[in-house]
Amino acid sequence: QVQLVESGGGLVQTGGSLRLSCAASGSIVNVYVMRWYREAPGKQRELVATVTENGVTHYVDFVKGRFTIHRDNARNTVSLEMSSLKPDDTAVYYCYAEMIGNQGTGAGYKFLEVWGQGTLVTVSS
Repeated sequence: QVQLVESGGGLVQTGGSLRLSCAASGSIVNVYVMRWYREAPGKQRELVATVTENGVTHYVDFVKGRFTIHRDNARNTVSLEMSSLKPDDTAVYYCYAEMIGNQGTGAGYKFLEVWGQGTLVTVSS
């Protein structure tokens, strides 16, 4: 079964740094775009950063200059380096990927949109 597994969340003080990691595993042929989203308490899930298969990155304005997304195509991993963290960055962070994979349901290899389980980042003031 194809899955994304995140790690690296935790508690950090304002101004601190954290590194989130996400690894894709299972029957995967190719991984296309990979993204990080976040969902703060009482708010909708929002996009944070994107990296394409070719390494082109895009950041939403509120993290530009503070967060860096990086992927390793050989290992099907993506990371998010976060610095100068603020209390407003407190959220559950989710990894997302589009890929060709096989979920083992009998449907064979097909285009999949896969989400990780989320990892909590708490920034204290």
